Amino acid sequence: MRDKLTKIIAAYEELEKRLMDPAVVADPKEYARLAKEHAGQADLVAKAREYLSALDDIETAKEMLHEADAEEKAMLQEDIAANEAKLPELEDDIKVMLIPGDPNDEKDTIVEIRAGVGGDEAAIFAGDLFKMYQRFCEHQGWKVEVLSSSPSEAGGFKTIEFKVTGDKVYSVLKFESGVHRVQRVPKTESQGRIQTSTATVAVLPEADEIDIQIDQNDLRIDTYCASGPGGQCVNTTYSAVRITHLPTNTVVQSQDQRSQIQNREVCMQMLRARLYEMELEKQQAEQGAERLSQIGHGNRSEKIRTYNQPQDRVTDHRIGFNGTYNGVLLGDTLPSVIEALAAAERAEKLAQVA
Repeated sequence: MRDKLTKIIAAYEELEKRLMDPAVVADPKEYARLAKEHAGQADLVAKAREYLSALDDIETAKEMLHEADAEEKAMLQEDIAANEAKLPELEDDIKVMLIPGDPNDEKDTIVEIRAGVGGDEAAIFAGDLFKMYQRFCEHQGWKVEVLSSSPSEAGGFKTIEFKVTGDKVYSVLKFESGVHRVQRVPKTESQGRIQTSTATVAVLPEADEIDIQIDQNDLRIDTYCASGPGGQCVNTTYSAVRITHLPTNTVVQSQDQRSQIQNREVCMQMLRARLYEMELEKQQAEQGAERLSQIGHGNRSEKIRTYNQPQDRVTDHRIGFNGTYNGVLLGDTLPSVIEALAAAERAEKLAQVA
């Protein structure tokens, strides 16, 4: 452990020297990259220094014991015991910090909610999930921007895509990807029968142009008049945009922005995110790995959570976590569910590292 931590501290100090290099300072992109790496290592280095300092204090105290009198020996033994007591917790903290992070954790995120089985009730449920994430993001201090939506006449959405911007957004929201199931009595049900409906949630890390290079010759771009529920015309200009990526047959569209230029930019953001996700899945398949992890990264075909209104219970099937229906769906206790999923993921990765 000592040798490894010594190397980490040395690399961190070398990084600090590079940040003071005039050539690096003159390159904004390189400086920003190194500054981010420096900030990301700060907590680990602080713990490493604390751990090594405790080891040094123990060694020094043991050496002094040979020449100390009775009173001094008692004080030195107290110091040794105090420092030895700190080591296990410091070791655990350091092991967690040494777990390789997901390179996408720092990215902003594009979330797609799509009504599944259940007709109008599924669309209403999709709308409820969107409201849940809106409230959750608001509590986190994150910005939510609707990119594209297809409202349902009965309420809610057939599909809605939105971008979430903030600190480490993907590291939190990635656990929401999968099939969400609701069991409740629809408002339109006159006989009080419980209906089961579903909605899928896809959480995509936003891809920069650097991450995904798109050949414009591979795109078919169509424009059309934006329209609202029931076919009512929103405007008479061809501001809505649909882009098809021909090699993968991936289709994205946007009509919620004010201009064709804005809708086109939104489409390109969504397209880059989807192509980036495809590339990640391809790499993981080649490595023989499941998509990131079974905990918190369920495929869209996988049922990850059930919202049961009659029993006032929400169950996350990946970890067996139970919460109250209104507590989770209103966004109040959703942080507890996500933290439990994050803790399970950390424990799994820690076991792999060990």
